[in-house]
Amino acid sequence: MRNISIQALRLLCLMLASVVTLVACQQTRDTKIIRMAHGLDVTHPVHHAIKHMDEQLRVLSGGTMQIDIYPSGQLGSERELIELLQIGSLGMTKVSASPLESFVPEMKIFSIPYVFNDNEHLWRVLNGSIGKGLLAATQKYRIRGMAYYDAGSRSFYSCKKPIYTPEDLAGMKIRVQKSQTSIDMVAALGGSATPISWGELYTALQQGVVDGAENNPPSFHLSKHYEVCKYYTIDEHTSVPDVILLSNVVWEALSAQEQKWLQQAVDASVIYQRERWKAATQEAMRAVQNAGVEVIYPDKLLFQQKVVGLHQGYQDTKIGALLSAIKSEGEIQ
Repeated sequence: MRNISIQALRLLCLMLASVVTLVACQQTRDTKIIRMAHGLDVTHPVHHAIKHMDEQLRVLSGGTMQIDIYPSGQLGSERELIELLQIGSLGMTKVSASPLESFVPEMKIFSIPYVFNDNEHLWRVLNGSIGKGLLAATQKYRIRGMAYYDAGSRSFYSCKKPIYTPEDLAGMKIRVQKSQTSIDMVAALGGSATPISWGELYTALQQGVVDGAENNPPSFHLSKHYEVCKYYTIDEHTSVPDVILLSNVVWEALSAQEQKWLQQAVDASVIYQRERWKAATQEAMRAVQNAGVEVIYPDKLLFQQKVVGLHQGYQDTKIGALLSAIKSEGEIQ
C-alpha cells in the first residue's frame, strides 16, 4: 500500500473541512448563521470572548443572525482556516498575527522582537492609525480584519534547563509558529527555531523533538505544557495580537445593517476578551508556579541587545518605516 504524504493528508483535511462547513454563511428560514472556527480549547478566554460575540450578535440582530463556533482546531490549522476564508468556505476565524504574515506581509511587524515598550504602547498602536491600517491591508487578500484580541507577551519556556540569558539558548531547539520572522528572531537570540503546529507541540516537548517553546502565560497553562517544561523565562520578546478575520465573501453578502451589527458584536467581544485575558494571565502564573514551574525574570536588555541587528536589517523597507512609526508612538507621553 502506497504511503500517503503529510502534505497529501493536510490537503485531504482541508477538502474535508470545506465539505463539513458547506457554506460560510448559511441562511435558514429566519436566521443567518456565520460559521467561525479557531484552534483554541473551549476553556481559553478567546473562546469565551467569541461566545460573547455570538450572544451580542443575536441580541443586536433580534435573533436574525448568529455565529456557529468550531473550536479546538476541528476544521484545521490557522493557515488552513485562512485559506478557507479566502475561498468562502468559512465565515470567520481567530488567528495569531504571526502565521497571518504569510498572507499579509505587513503583519510580520508583530513577530519582530522588542518593538513595543509595554502593553500601553501596544494598544495605542493597535487602536490608532497604524493598527487600523494593518487590518485594512488584509482586504487585498480576500479577507477582512475586524479587530485585535489581546494575546499578551510571548516568553520562552524550556524542559531540561533554565534560560537566564540569550547564551542559554545556544544548542536549544525552540518551537515557533510558522512564521519566518519568528524563526529569524530565535536565530538572532542564539537558538534553533523549529516550526511545529500547536496541536502537535505537547507531544514534541514530551518526546524531546524540541527543547522548549515560547508563548503567553494562559496558553502555557491551558495547554498543560507546564507539565513537561518546568522553566518559564519572562523575557517578553514579542507582543503578537490575535486577529479576528472575516471572509470577504461573507461581508459582501451582508446588508449594511447586518455589517454594522456584526462589527458592533466583534467590538463588544474585544472589551470582554481583554478583561478575561487579564484575569486568565494572573491565574495562569499562579497555577504554573503552584505546579512547580520556576519562573525567571531575566535582564531583558541582554535579549534586546541581541536583536539590534535584526531591527537594522529592516532599514529602507516598508517594515522599517512601520518600526519607525511605532517607535514614535512609544515616545508619546
